Amino acid sequence: MKPVLEGLLFIVGEDGIDIETICNVLEINKEEGQKLIEDLANDYKSEERGITIKKFGDLYKLTTKKEHKKYYNTLADIPNIKNLSQSALETLAIIAYNEPITRVEIDELRGVNSSQIIRNLVAKDFIKEVGKSDRVGRPNLYGITEEFLDYFGLESKEELPSIDDIKVDNDEVDLYNSKYKEEVEEL
Repeated sequence: MKPVLEGLLFIVGEDGIDIETICNVLEINKEEGQKLIEDLANDYKSEERGITIKKFGDLYKLTTKKEHKKYYNTLADIPNIKNLSQSALETLAIIAYNEPITRVEIDELRGVNSSQIIRNLVAKDFIKEVGKSDRVGRPNLYGITEEFLDYFGLESKEELPSIDDIKVDNDEVDLYNSKYKEEVEEL
C-alpha cells in the first residue's frame, strides 16, 4: 500500500490529504493508515531520497528536503528554465485578462487546481501577489509582472490582444488516447 499512498500524496500535491481520507481511499483503519504514513516517511529519510512527508495541521504533503534548498533556488534562478507549459500559458492568460484574481477564481475558470502552476509562475517572476481579496479567508490576489511583459515583448498590459481577436480551437481531445500516451515512459 506504500506505493498507493505515495501516489495519493503526489496527486493531491499542495492541497495535502488528511488521515481520514487516506483511510477511506485505502479502506484501512486509522491505526493502519498512521503506520503506513510513518513507514513511507521512514523510507524518505534516506540520504538517497530528495523528498519527504510533512504534516501541516491535519494534512500530509510531499515536500522537498530543506537541506537541498540551495539547489532548488539555483534552478529557479536559471533564466532559460522559463519555458512555459500549455497549463502555465493558460493560467497566465487568465491572470493577465482578469487581474487581480484569486487562485480559487483561476481554478474555477480552468476547471482544475492551479496551486503548483501559480507557485511556479511566482518563482519565475511572471506573476506576483498584488493584494488580498475581500472574500472569506482573504485569499491572495495575483497579477502580472514587468517580467511577464518583457517575456512577451509588451510595453504594457494594454498591448494584450483583445479577447475577441483570439481564435480558440474548441476541438475536443481525448487525452487518454492522444499522441502523448505513447511518448510517456516510466523512469
